[in-house]
Amino acid sequence: MEAKFQFFLILLAALAGVALLARRVNVAPAVLLLLSGITLAFIPGMPLVELPPELVLLVVLPPLIYSASVAMSWREFRFNLRPIILLSVGCVIFTAGAVAVATHYLIGLPWGIGFLLGAIVAPPDVVAPLAIARKLGLPRRILVVLEGEGLANDATALILYRFAVAAITTGAFSLPAASGSFVAIVVCEILFGAAIGWLSLRARHYARDPQIEITLSLLTPYLAYWIPQHLGGSGVIATVACGLYISWNGPLWISAATRLQGIFFWDLVVYLIEGMLFLTTGFQMRLLYEKSKAFPLDQILIATALVTVVIVLARFAWVYPATYWPRLIKRIRIRDPSPPWQWAFVIAFTGVRGAVSLAAALALPFALPGGESFPYRDLILFVSFGVILITLVGLGSTLPLVVRWLGVAEAGRDEHIAEHEQEIAARREALGVALESLDAMTDDRELSDEVVKLLRARHEIRANQLPDSLDPDAHDVTAEGTALTRELIGAERKFIHALLRDGKITDETRRRIERDLDLEEASLANREYRKVPL
Repeated sequence: MEAKFQFFLILLAALAGVALLARRVNVAPAVLLLLSGITLAFIPGMPLVELPPELVLLVVLPPLIYSASVAMSWREFRFNLRPIILLSVGCVIFTAGAVAVATHYLIGLPWGIGFLLGAIVAPPDVVAPLAIARKLGLPRRILVVLEGEGLANDATALILYRFAVAAITTGAFSLPAASGSFVAIVVCEILFGAAIGWLSLRARHYARDPQIEITLSLLTPYLAYWIPQHLGGSGVIATVACGLYISWNGPLWISAATRLQGIFFWDLVVYLIEGMLFLTTGFQMRLLYEKSKAFPLDQILIATALVTVVIVLARFAWVYPATYWPRLIKRIRIRDPSPPWQWAFVIAFTGVRGAVSLAAALALPFALPGGESFPYRDLILFVSFGVILITLVGLGSTLPLVVRWLGVAEAGRDEHIAEHEQEIAARREALGVALESLDAMTDDRELSDEVVKLLRARHEIRANQLPDSLDPDAHDVTAEGTALTRELIGAERKFIHALLRDGKITDETRRRIERDLDLEEASLANREYRKVPL
C-alpha cells in the first residue's frame, strides 16, 4: 500500500511539473503528459502499470463527460445539432467502415475484426483537442461542434464496439436488429439522463448545503452512466443529456455558495483526472513493448500506419460533404450559411484519439465462449495505442501551426471582441434593471435614507467598474484601476496578517476577512477585459 501511494505521489509531481513545462514551452499539456508517461515507464525500478479498462469506462469517463456537458450551452448545442450528429454518429460509423474495408483488403483482417478495430479508433477524444483548440482563439462555433462531437461520439463507438464483439463471439449479426437497438438505446438514454438531471437538481435544492450539494453533483454522472451501461447501453448519451439539462436549468436551482465552491471543486477534479489519464496512458507503452517481443514488429508498424492514414483521410472525406451538402437545401442554407472552407479543414484536422480507445481495446475478452483465444487481440491493442500516440503527438502538436496557416484565429478574435462588447452591454442592462428594482423598493417600502444611499453607492461602484468600450484607451484605464485595486487588496492582507501576529484578532476573524478579499480579487479577474491582439 505504501509503495502504491508513493507511486501516486510521483504521478502527482509529474503532473505538476509537466504542466509548468508545457506552459513555458507553449506545448499542449496532453502531449507532454503522454510522452512523460512513456519516459517514466522505462525508468528502472518503476512499476509496470496496466490501465484497467473498467477504471476508464466506469470511473473516469462519467465525470469528464458530465462536467463538459454542464459547461456547454444547451442553446448552442441545439443550434449545432446537425453537424454534431453528422460527426458523432455518421463520421464514427463511416470511419469504422473505412478501417474495416482497408484492413480487410490490404492486410487480410477478417471483416468482424476490422470493424471492431474501426469502432475502437473511430471516435476522437474530447479532452486533448479541446484543450489545445481553446488556447488558439478559434471561433466559438468550431469549439462547440468539436466539443459536442467529443461528448457524443463515444456513445456511437461503444455501441458499435459491443455489436462487433457480440458478432465475433457469437458468429451472428443482424443489421436491422442492431439498427433498432441503436435507436432504442439513444431514445431511452436521453429520457433517462434528463430524468436524472431533474432529480439531481431537486435533491440538491432540497439539501441547501454546499458540501452536500457538491457531493450529490459528484454522484450524478455515475448514476446517469452506470445504470444504462449495466442494462446494455453506452451510458454516454444519458450522461450528456443529464449534463445539458443541468446546464440549462441549474442557474435557478443552485445557490451562489454551491456554485462558487463547485466550480473550484470540479476544476480540480477534471484537471487531476485528465492529467492522470494521459500519464497512465503513456505508461502502457512499456506493457505493450513487453508483449510486442512475441509479435512481428513489421506487422504492427504496417497495421498502425495503415489505420492512422485511413482514419485521418476518412475524417476529411466525411467532414467536407457533411458541411456543405446539407446546405444544398434552401431552408438550411438560409438559416445557416456555409462556413469558410478553413473552418471545415480545422474540424477535419482535429481528430486526436484518446484513452477511451485504449480502454476499449484493453476491455476485449481474452477468449471466445468456446475457449479459443480472442482473434487478433494483441494486434488491436498495439494499433490502438499507436494511433493514439501518432494522432496526439502529430495532429495535436501541429494544430497551432495549421490554425495560423489558415488564419482561422482572426475570425475568433473578432468574435471575442464582439462577445465582450455584448457582455458589457448585458452587465449595464442588468444594473439598470437592478436600479429600477431599487426605485420600486424605495416607493413600496419604508427604507431609511442610509440604506438607500448605501445601495445606490454599491450600484454606482459596479457601474463605474465597467469600461465604456474595448478601445485601447478605455482598456488602459480599466486595467490600471484593476491593478491598483489588487495592490490595495494586498495592502489589506498584510495589515490583517499583522493584526493576527500581534494577537489583536483571532484566526477565525482573519479567515472571514480573507474570504471577502479572496472573492473580491477573484471578481477582478472575472471582470477583466483583456486587450485582444489585432
